[in-house]
Amino acid sequence: MRKLLDRYYGFFRKLKASYVLLNLFNRKKLRHTQRMYHKYGVKRNVLLPINSSLLPRGAVEKPWLDGPDALEKLKASAGWQRFDASTREAMLRWPTDGYIVLRSLFTLDEVAAMNTEVDRLIRDKVVDFNFTGRKIMFAYRHSELLRRFTHDRRILDAMDFLLGRKVRVFQSINFLTGSEQHAHSDSIHMTTYPLGYMIAAWIALEPITADNGCLVYHPGSHRLPYLLNNNYDHGGNRFVIGDDAYARYEAAIDEEIRKGGFPAQEFHAQPGDVLLWHANLLHGGKKMSSPDASRKSMVIHCFAEDVICYHELTQRPAMMEAAD
Repeated sequence: MRKLLDRYYGFFRKLKASYVLLNLFNRKKLRHTQRMYHKYGVKRNVLLPINSSLLPRGAVEKPWLDGPDALEKLKASAGWQRFDASTREAMLRWPTDGYIVLRSLFTLDEVAAMNTEVDRLIRDKVVDFNFTGRKIMFAYRHSELLRRFTHDRRILDAMDFLLGRKVRVFQSINFLTGSEQHAHSDSIHMTTYPLGYMIAAWIALEPITADNGCLVYHPGSHRLPYLLNNNYDHGGNRFVIGDDAYARYEAAIDEEIRKGGFPAQEFHAQPGDVLLWHANLLHGGKKMSSPDASRKSMVIHCFAEDVICYHELTQRPAMMEAAD
């Protein structure tokens, strides 16, 4: 049923009962959610829809680098000193900009191995594109080689440090072309309670330029308030997700960018370069100059351990695989 929903985009994808049924068939993957509900005092059946309005109010712990004194904390941290000089320098941008760039993190041989493996998985029909026609979801679950890269300590150690907690890989997305997505925060798709405990990595698997649909991001936008379902008219009700909930969300984000004055920057990259970004950094994909242009990349989304993980837009708990 999960594969069907990944490929299908229509009425049943908007029906909350479809996700309740999906949850029922995947109860084992909701054990983490059950434990976290208990930890945070959420009295709700894990099979039912969940969104930010149903979670406890009041002060909760923020990620340690989300406060006003984050830069001072970072520089004083013994953990920061364990990274090499270029990584330490890159990390200084995290508190103010909400992202870091790690150049040449992967070698050209490693990049070639990833591309060859993705090609094999597609050729052998092990993986396929989801309903967007652009995204290959969870390829690492079908390949030990890709799993090795999605779980590479060069990435995860940096993520652990930036969040101040151990992270676990939730999903991977492989692209052969640009996403051309509007600006968005990943926290509308992959949400945590407390907020901010998701982090992502974008790996360039070929040269990325202004012409082939590069990643576009808005430095500093991670400091905006999180835009969740109760902050805009999403058009849904207790039974269905709004017909155009995501289009309404994108319009609300565009207005936030306009009011906040966050100029866009482009991530031009060479194969093996990696960009890590904050859960609330606004980003998207530039329009490709040619529909035939390729833009090979792999994205990794990770949740911190010991937080509630769910999907605000579709109002469903995240299905977590057993910890590696």
